[in-house]
Amino acid sequence: MPEAPRALDPGATTVTREDSRPRRPAAHRALRSRAARFAQYALPLLAAASALAQAGSQTAPARIEDADDLRQIVAAAKKEGALTLYTSIAEKDLPVLIEPFEKKYGVKVRVWRASTVKVLQRTLSEAAARRYEVDAIHISSPEMEALHRERLLRPVVSGEFRRLVAGAVPAHHEWTATVLSAWVQAYNTTLVKKQDLPRTYADLLDPRWKGKLGIEAEDQEWFGAVVRDMGEEQGLKFFRELVRRNGVSVREGHTLLTNMVVSGEVPLALTVYNYMPETAKRRGAPIDWTAIAPAFARTNAVGVARNAPHPNAALLFFEYMISDAQKLMPSIDYIPTNTSVPSPLKGLNVKLVDPARSLDEREKWTRAFEDIFVRHSGS
Repeated sequence: MPEAPRALDPGATTVTREDSRPRRPAAHRALRSRAARFAQYALPLLAAASALAQAGSQTAPARIEDADDLRQIVAAAKKEGALTLYTSIAEKDLPVLIEPFEKKYGVKVRVWRASTVKVLQRTLSEAAARRYEVDAIHISSPEMEALHRERLLRPVVSGEFRRLVAGAVPAHHEWTATVLSAWVQAYNTTLVKKQDLPRTYADLLDPRWKGKLGIEAEDQEWFGAVVRDMGEEQGLKFFRELVRRNGVSVREGHTLLTNMVVSGEVPLALTVYNYMPETAKRRGAPIDWTAIAPAFARTNAVGVARNAPHPNAALLFFEYMISDAQKLMPSIDYIPTNTSVPSPLKGLNVKLVDPARSLDEREKWTRAFEDIFVRHSGS
């Protein structure tokens, strides 16, 4: 495959991998919602976008491997002057990441922000209509993997990759993980003593946890990763036994679940993102977190659109998100993937959930999660 020019032609087409009691209908709807939205909006468009991908049409990787490459990309990006970003990054966090980029490079970032599923839907829909408006995309990694499969992203090779955690860069190089979201166990410090915390999943079978456990309604990705790590047969058997013995209430939303730990209604939550109890703890709430090893983390990722109208600006933004922007991530409670930046997960045994596997097995783990936690939990 020939090497791409350093400045892109706009016309050119082991961390390791891997409230009150809710009514059952509400928990069931929450459980199905993300998978249902994906099936409703994304899957029909995947077929339409696939029709546009011609067998054998390859795009050479863009390369930013040294300072000279970067200088050329910066010069070309400044000529383009702007880029369009589709992202699910929280609105309040966007200025922290975008403004330094604009100030440093003089390249304007036009942002269209929505949920990951809606970003995926729009990108696929525009591609099916041969309308190319997006330059860079930053959403959840499984959905980025879906865009890779539909040949809507451009491969990138960066010298910065060597500083990223293992598993941040897939073999195809069409997206790169920028931040981690680690699932941890949050507990009410008034109701649960630190010395009583579970050190292994088997410890959760102790009768002391009866009626005290909660789980978020859409954490099938975590559930599938833990079950696979235990061995599928053994893992499913464990969770069925856990629900039978001690019960696990299903709660809709990580923020709600965190607040219920603070209130004491759920003394121990099995799945919240690490920054949530940490933020509440800094505010003086009676909450802290622990992590049963191995802890699992999902990723969000950045990619360059294959038909980007501003390909150099998009490539520059990609490089920025895995380098300079990494230093800004901790200030907004994001865990950077660049190992040169201190991480709150330092010292923990963390495994990355494989986005491709999450994409392929989404329905399987949704059904298993529903069967174990919704139908048999008494929620």
